[in-house]
Amino acid sequence: MELNASDRLLLQERYNPIYNPFPAKPVLVKQSNAYDRTAFTERPLLGSLLFDNNDSDARDHCANERTFLSWLRLSMYMAIVAVAIVISFHLKHQPTDTERRVALPFGIIFWLLSLACLVSGLANYIKTVTRYSQRMALVQTGWKTQVVFTVVAAAIVAACVLFLSTNSENTS
Repeated sequence: MELNASDRLLLQERYNPIYNPFPAKPVLVKQSNAYDRTAFTERPLLGSLLFDNNDSDARDHCANERTFLSWLRLSMYMAIVAVAIVISFHLKHQPTDTERRVALPFGIIFWLLSLACLVSGLANYIKTVTRYSQRMALVQTGWKTQVVFTVVAAAIVAACVLFLSTNSENTS
């Protein structure tokens, strides 16, 4: 791959903002249909990926990062809910026997769903960035993302129904 003078100068500088404890040279990813490598495995591994800003590429990259951060946020929320379920958090009364019995299985399910959200978001992010480098990216969701999201939504609805039914038993 032929680099022009400004690209060579950019690659010689180390990208070292205050928050980067591992100063590494950036990786210049030339976007082309013939780019056959995975952008995340380019050397140096901890270097930032720099893409050419052609057309609307910057907007697309930011949208991809926001999508990943949304999956990360959902994963964190699910992990917090898993911990809250396992410790049977109550303010007004002690947990019932039914609540104690279902707390651990539901907590484990929510924790596994949290990991599934994290893996799904990361896989989607890496796949999209790799396709951006090959100029083949489409902004859409796949069937795997839809399955993860459907299972998470079903688990949330099931947990709400279960908690509402056990709460109605406590009040009557």
